[in-house]
Amino acid sequence: MSARRLISGFAVALMIATGAACAQEKAGAIEPVFYDYEIVAQYPHDEGAFTQGLSVVDGVFIETTGQYGESRLRRVEIETGEVLQEVALPNNVFGEGSTRSGDAIIVLTWRNGAGLVFDAETFTPRSTFDYEGEGWGLTHDGERLIMSDGGASLRFFDPDTLEETGRLAVTFRGQPLEKINELEWIDGAIFANVWQSNAIVRIDPETGAVTGVIDLRGLLPDDERRPGRTDVLNGVAWDAERDRLFVTGKYWPKVFEIELKPKASAASD
Repeated sequence: MSARRLISGFAVALMIATGAACAQEKAGAIEPVFYDYEIVAQYPHDEGAFTQGLSVVDGVFIETTGQYGESRLRRVEIETGEVLQEVALPNNVFGEGSTRSGDAIIVLTWRNGAGLVFDAETFTPRSTFDYEGEGWGLTHDGERLIMSDGGASLRFFDPDTLEETGRLAVTFRGQPLEKINELEWIDGAIFANVWQSNAIVRIDPETGAVTGVIDLRGLLPDDERRPGRTDVLNGVAWDAERDRLFVTGKYWPKVFEIELKPKASAASD
């Protein structure tokens, strides 16, 4: 199945699924719960930030941005959007996902086949490490780094050696789900943006099955989008200390704090 067909099928399922038990595409497939959202608060976001990675560390955002010559690692105040600390990535890399691991912040690059390791406090570069293929999203579960590469699988890395230790296939209703992008570990599950869709999926870290889908259509109103500039939904961050969920997008003017609400049952797919 092509990536275009798969994403199209996923988008159709998102549009018509409602959390009711639907006809499954494959025997034994998991039927995910579908969620609406409620906006709790809105915060300013740098419209010049092509957001690739987003997380909450010590009450502030750690954000990585993309584009050659524009990629950054930043510490950002949540309430104001003020950039508190920043370091530019090398001009020859396209910044991607990031996560804090111990006293380091690890940043992926798109097509360089290399990750960058920074001191978590000073943002001083420490080292690099290699991986196969592309780097997209990155998070951790306290024991392993979890990486996406744009395909239909997740990779696991040892946080100390930065060597790959395993992979997990991601499925939606029993079928491979490609374009897994920005990642966040939330209450024992992996949350992931699906590139070029208005959805975030919840993935079981043991089976790879999508167990939940957050429908974020309409989150950023049309009158707040700049034609030819505002890009796709991307960026999910969890504030574990205060139980707050944040989402944003590439070149978006806002970060949204949201709460999830299961969709009411309706006609099946």
